[in-house]
Amino acid sequence: MTGTDQTPEAEGQVSDAVKGNWVDSHAPAFARPYLRLSRADRPIGTWLLLLPCWWGLTLAMVADGRAGWFDLWIFTGCAIGAVLMRGAGCTWNDITDRHIDGSVARTASRPIPSGQVSAKQALVWAVVQCLIAFAILITFPPAAIVLGVVSLVPVAIYPFAKRFTWWPQVFLGIAFNWGALLAWTAHSGRLEWPAVGLYLAGMAWTLFYDTIYAHQDKEDDALIGVKSTARLFADDTPRWLSYFLAATVSLMGLAVISAAPAGEPLKLVILLMGPWAMGWHMVWQQRRLLLDDNERLLQLFRSNRDAGLLPVLFFAAAIIA
Repeated sequence: MTGTDQTPEAEGQVSDAVKGNWVDSHAPAFARPYLRLSRADRPIGTWLLLLPCWWGLTLAMVADGRAGWFDLWIFTGCAIGAVLMRGAGCTWNDITDRHIDGSVARTASRPIPSGQVSAKQALVWAVVQCLIAFAILITFPPAAIVLGVVSLVPVAIYPFAKRFTWWPQVFLGIAFNWGALLAWTAHSGRLEWPAVGLYLAGMAWTLFYDTIYAHQDKEDDALIGVKSTARLFADDTPRWLSYFLAATVSLMGLAVISAAPAGEPLKLVILLMGPWAMGWHMVWQQRRLLLDDNERLLQLFRSNRDAGLLPVLFFAAAIIA
């Protein structure tokens, strides 16, 4: 180890990364900038991309009353794909934001603005991740493959949304919850209304958690003219979060009701426990919300992994009920 590799800070640790994460602690030095581009040091985004996939898969399995070995591959393939596509999307985001990130305290330490990697190197890395993810995608049924390819459109648009709309979180929701549609279709071979309900619920959830997240940057965003729902809602944020919470629970509840097998009330009750439990977790977040405490905001944002896992657990329980 050289004298420049003594501490995570000297190695280029990103400011909002999890302290002591495996990238900064154990990854080879040459790989760290690329893993940081992919947010491997901040796994919460991968969870937020993956969980709607698992909602779609588990609810589809309940809906048609069957589960097979291929579903295990869908479950695993979605997990690997979430890591890769979250990484590719974040890399693309950092390429498009390279002139903005250096002006924002939280993002100035990212690999491109801090000089750890060039924009051209980052672009090659984004393409590599997409190609590996595509190799997984083509093992799914044709309809799911089409959906996977189409998902690249909102992924490409999202980084620019904050330049032209106060609602960039909507575009993030469109991209981040696509897995609910894809995983349902990978299991059933076709896209159906319950998957659309889950997708819309996920979009409302994204508006909830990413508005909380965006409050960390609201002062810097105002200085450089970047738009967000955090700036739009300002001190009225708690009221808007209540709307998004209600929409999340209601839309997921409707998806569950439309997917539940007829004549099996126990399964329906277990399924409905998913949105109910998630809703209570979101209420807990609201009660702890402090709009000017960045540490609390980041903590609450990261807690949405647990919120999103709750429906997965109850949907999985309904499979075997």
